[in-house]
Amino acid sequence: MVDSWGREINYMRISVTDRCNLRCLYCMPEEGIEGKLNHQGILSLEELAYLTRIAARVGIKKVRLTGGEPLVRRNIEKLIEYIAEIPEIDDIALTTNGIKFKPMADRLKKAGLKRVNFSLDSLQPEKFRYITRGGDIRPVKEGIWEALELGLNPVKINTVVIKGFNDDEIIDFASLAYDYPLHIRFIEFMPVGDLLFWHEDKLIKSREIKEKIEKKFPLTVPDKITGNGPAKYFKIEGGQGSIGFISPMSNHFCAACNRIRLTADGKLRGCLYSKEEVDLWEALKKGASDEELILLFLETINNKPVRHRMDAGWGRENERKMYQIGG
Repeated sequence: MVDSWGREINYMRISVTDRCNLRCLYCMPEEGIEGKLNHQGILSLEELAYLTRIAARVGIKKVRLTGGEPLVRRNIEKLIEYIAEIPEIDDIALTTNGIKFKPMADRLKKAGLKRVNFSLDSLQPEKFRYITRGGDIRPVKEGIWEALELGLNPVKINTVVIKGFNDDEIIDFASLAYDYPLHIRFIEFMPVGDLLFWHEDKLIKSREIKEKIEKKFPLTVPDKITGNGPAKYFKIEGGQGSIGFISPMSNHFCAACNRIRLTADGKLRGCLYSKEEVDLWEALKKGASDEELILLFLETINNKPVRHRMDAGWGRENERKMYQIGG
């Protein structure tokens, strides 16, 4: 399906829950989620799978499960099984903080998971504990090695670079891509909700990060790396992995955006930063036919904005936060 701006939309991110077992400073309030969704307030696994089947009929081929933290959703493996049965879907991926990943990894792969991304902003236990408000980095590292062992490739690590917090670890992260077949993606710090931790002074642009890495490691353009996101990748000369840069603030990637987003409570969004939503769950409750649901997907795709307005901040009128939309 091609949207109004000529972009092929073939990728859907599904937020399966707004709950999380961490409280990262830039993402979620310390006290947790105000008015968090209960079991009755979210789509069932069967409903999520059904809507994915409808999405496949309008051209969606790739799915990523997100949260919150998707692995806190009970029976997430069953949802992966359901989606893996949809012939048109050729890629099922997961973004996780990694805390619960290792004990579940084998079951997730057997269910049909193809790839996994880990969110990790520091390699130092104390700094990790600080940014996550109490998290333990050990199970995250164990999960990353387990993903490599199981061949859930490419295994990617998403690192939000924050000036004064982890910019002194840029080379440490890059070294992981040299020593191991890991794909490190440096993400510019961006406002993802009405939280006080965000400040423009903490932003380091991708260009600066790349320049710092190139003083240590020569970077070359690699062969294509499997994935559906906006990262620009470089191979570390002589290394096993790659370095990627996601630049939502300094160089918006909207011209190549190929995604829509489904929230846990059944709202469909064409853009992370737009407050415009289509209520699929309400349509389901009213007994909408497949054809009627297809029209709602097409409405979302056709109304997808030409670009985000992230440089203006999240905005209080955008009531949802990143953890409620799925990033």
